[in-house]
Amino acid sequence: MTSNPWHNPLRNPHDSRLPRIAGPSGMVIFGVTGDLAYKKLLPAIYDLANRGLLSSAFILVGFGRRDWSNQDFVDYVKQAVQDGARTPFRENVWRQLASGMEFVVGGFDDDGFDCLAERISEVDEQRGTAGNWAYYLSIPPSFFSEVCHQLERTNMVNAQPGAWRRVIIEKPFGHNERSARELNEIVNQVFPEESVYRIDHYLGKETVQNILALRFANSIFEPIWNARHIDHVQITMAEDIGLGGRAGYYDGIGAARDVMQNHLLQLLALVAMEEPISFTPDALRAEKVKILQATSLATPLEHSTARGQYSAGWQGSQKVQGLREEDGFDPESTTETYAACTLEINSRRWAGVPFYLRTGKRLGRRVTEIALVFKHAPHQPFAKNGAQHGQNTVVIRVQPDEGVLMRFGSKVPGSGMEVRDVNMDFSYAEAFTEESPAAYERLILDALLDESSLFPTNKEVELSWSILDPMLEYWQHAEQPESYPAGSWGPASGDAMLARRGHAWRRP
Repeated sequence: MTSNPWHNPLRNPHDSRLPRIAGPSGMVIFGVTGDLAYKKLLPAIYDLANRGLLSSAFILVGFGRRDWSNQDFVDYVKQAVQDGARTPFRENVWRQLASGMEFVVGGFDDDGFDCLAERISEVDEQRGTAGNWAYYLSIPPSFFSEVCHQLERTNMVNAQPGAWRRVIIEKPFGHNERSARELNEIVNQVFPEESVYRIDHYLGKETVQNILALRFANSIFEPIWNARHIDHVQITMAEDIGLGGRAGYYDGIGAARDVMQNHLLQLLALVAMEEPISFTPDALRAEKVKILQATSLATPLEHSTARGQYSAGWQGSQKVQGLREEDGFDPESTTETYAACTLEINSRRWAGVPFYLRTGKRLGRRVTEIALVFKHAPHQPFAKNGAQHGQNTVVIRVQPDEGVLMRFGSKVPGSGMEVRDVNMDFSYAEAFTEESPAAYERLILDALLDESSLFPTNKEVELSWSILDPMLEYWQHAEQPESYPAGSWGPASGDAMLARRGHAWRRP
């Protein structure tokens, strides 16, 4: 069954018959010539326009040092759209969108911001954007301070009555709790917290949002979603690729900072949080903050954490080189490409239930999933007949093949009483003809609409760092990360971390 490319998956949540259309507004992208903008942001903006979700008055402004004319910028965006858009290319949609594109030449430390401020003022009158502007900082955090200062200096932060100004920030947001707090203070000196949108693209994925529906729209799950029935929880984000051309960026950051601090802890919060009183941004955030405040690393850290670096090996049928042979990577570096940890949540619901988090590169396959592993039944009469089966499991697959899998015991056909594990598998692709929107489509639209449920607050960011900081500090003084062959599922220490509690990683 094929999906309808003109279906609007970003419909109005209060009335499914009505689309959520952004009003007149503009967006300035700093870092528009970067990889993220080319592959994700520009195609997502076109797809929103193609779905009819952007105002005809929408303006896209690129800011950068390249000596481009407006036409050069239009050509660049068109190529990005043709390479990465998810919806079909329509000339009439493109002409409308391209008519509202501008490029301003400038750096973060020169008078280019004066030109930008002047052009924004002119565009407001010419195109009717109503003074509404979002500034997308697709740039390294080291430039946040300078850009925010320049926006404030040129009065591009203060909106006229009835209008708004917002800032959208890409990760990584700091490298520990202290630096994250300093960045928050820098940004909040210019933009109030309610105008700051911190992007975690995982929260824009449809399956991540479905965690809330799975838990709170179905009475079969909530009664058993607790320590009385759940033995442990595993959250995995595995990649089968290496660093590629990102070795210089990745060195000094590592898997824990790159993925665990944001994506995996946000998944943990959604899985473990209490039911919010409503699904407003404030109510959702309040419950996530409570969970993060109750979460801590299990101790001792030498037993509850693991890290590694991939060595040469086989990725499928392809021989691949190890991390230390990657171009641009310091062979003496202790930056990890695999990170795992055991977390505990000090609450009535989750007391005694370990949460295992792991992420890594050059692992067995690309997969992101959450597995809730249930306790064995207190009495198993089938065991008398030699029947053996594993623990019941609910697996939420975030990517790829999005869906939910339930694993339970069933009788094998025949005269004997033999029980075997079977799967009941729900697939989004098979159940729904509607195409799931790309994460950046959802998040950009939400930022324009001032719907902030899917954007972590400064409190969430700081709490996430406070959870992981002890592990990162411990690793600074620990031995070299353990080696694991490319194509495997990580170092032996990652398996030992679970084995000490009588558990084992689920093989996705």
